[in-house]
Amino acid sequence: MNFVQVQVEAYAGYRANESPRAFVLEGRRVEVDQVVDRWYEGGLSPRDQKLDYYKVRTGDGREFILRYNAQFDSWAVLVKSENDI
Repeated sequence: MNFVQVQVEAYAGYRANESPRAFVLEGRRVEVDQVVDRWYEGGLSPRDQKLDYYKVRTGDGREFILRYNAQFDSWAVLVKSENDI
């Protein structure tokens, strides 16, 4: 399993990149139908990397884990196998 960098279209409410709406994987745009779950990783120390995770379901029923790294303003998707792409 690897995280692969992707471009993400995200809703920006009270903060930037609040919720993913779509992402581009291998040149194909994948629309997010539902955010199933979300969680955070990072400690209390300012040196700790803070990451936001989103478990999303697409319109065709596939599920993906998206990760947002605010420090680098970058998104990645967890790819378990070639079938996910």
